[in-house]
Amino acid sequence: MTTQYLTVTALTKYIKRKFDADPHLDRVFLTGEVSNYRKRPRHQYFSIKDDHSLIQAVMYQREFNQLKFNLQDGMKVLLIGRVNVYEPSGSYNIVIEHMEPDGIGALYQAYTELKDKLSKEGLFSRTKRPLPAYPKKIAVVTSPSGAVIRDIMTTIKRRYPIAQIELYPTVVQGKGSVQSIVENLKQINRQDDIDVAIIGRGGGSIEDLWSFNEEAVIRQIVEMNMPIISSVGHETDTTLSDLAADIRAATPTAAAELSVPVLADLIQGIQQSEQRLYRALKNKLAVRQETLNRLMHSYVFRQPNRLYEGHLQKLDQLSTQLQQQTQQHYQNKSRQFEQLDARLRAASPRTQLVLAQRSFENLDKLRIASMTRYMDQKKRDFSQVIESLDLLSPLKIMARGYSYTTLDQTIVKSVQQLALSKTIDVHLQDGIVRAEVIDIQEEHHE
Repeated sequence: MTTQYLTVTALTKYIKRKFDADPHLDRVFLTGEVSNYRKRPRHQYFSIKDDHSLIQAVMYQREFNQLKFNLQDGMKVLLIGRVNVYEPSGSYNIVIEHMEPDGIGALYQAYTELKDKLSKEGLFSRTKRPLPAYPKKIAVVTSPSGAVIRDIMTTIKRRYPIAQIELYPTVVQGKGSVQSIVENLKQINRQDDIDVAIIGRGGGSIEDLWSFNEEAVIRQIVEMNMPIISSVGHETDTTLSDLAADIRAATPTAAAELSVPVLADLIQGIQQSEQRLYRALKNKLAVRQETLNRLMHSYVFRQPNRLYEGHLQKLDQLSTQLQQQTQQHYQNKSRQFEQLDARLRAASPRTQLVLAQRSFENLDKLRIASMTRYMDQKKRDFSQVIESLDLLSPLKIMARGYSYTTLDQTIVKSVQQLALSKTIDVHLQDGIVRAEVIDIQEEHHE
């Protein structure tokens, strides 16, 4: 029996017919997480995955334009489609006819939460460090074997070959990548001669780029002393490192272009400036030479004495004015002196002294008379006060036969203060009589 061998095309067509004829694969309801998505101009190609498996997906332009939400990498979705075999590669995929969001995938949720946390701390809105105009040394943090470093080196050497590129070989994906990125950034930060640093890697799924969404990487980028250019993934991929960096580049080539100027343009600019300076200096010298020629033919150099003729005339006029003003000033001062001398003789100190002596004598007489009148008046006032006091004096009253009584040095005003056998003092005008109370008669006044 002869064995019949199939061609690859025949086998693929057979499998495709099996897929197309299977009613269970013609309309599939699927849930999963969008992975490796970046928007394309027309049809969209990405993956749908869960914790254990992954299937390639395609969504044609007509169905994609009907979406009512923005599709994002890491988003969890509910979709309806059919399983299809793509014959040229012999692979199968799911052609999506309808899709709607079903919450957020784990990585995308972690991305959103960390983004919100760091945004509140101001790590993304901080003042960005400006890029140096003419960097001498550029540090590149990326994989040494990827296309990123080749693109950066090619672009910088083409644009600005005098810049030195220092590669820091870095694990940019998978286990140990976060530690590798952070350690290299710290090592760069310890260098004093690094003007700008570029961190980057090629495109990939959200899992591939996740190292650049780690908090340790973000915080280290913010703490750098020099400006950082981030070029991670494709233009549609946005990592937290892009937000934290001082500037984001869509591609490694764009990052290199941002980091350095074009040396040829600088040289051309210098040459143009040199030419402008030469022309300006030449024109200025021409103007100065013309001015010099005009001055050399002026009358000042041909007849120098005319330069100071006017000044000599003015000097004569000023000398005459000075003599006249000096004479006038002398005459005024002489008249003032004569007037002051006459006033001084009229106000002789001897005359003033005699007048002052007479005034003093008159004032002294007035003082004595005033003091005499004042003392007489005070004596009269004193006598009147003495007479008034004498009339009110208790002694004066006692001289008429009155006395007052005390008990224990207290004046007795009522019989209520006394008791039989008490010793009292009777005060008279010329002495004190000590007596004993032998009877008390109280009078009642109605």
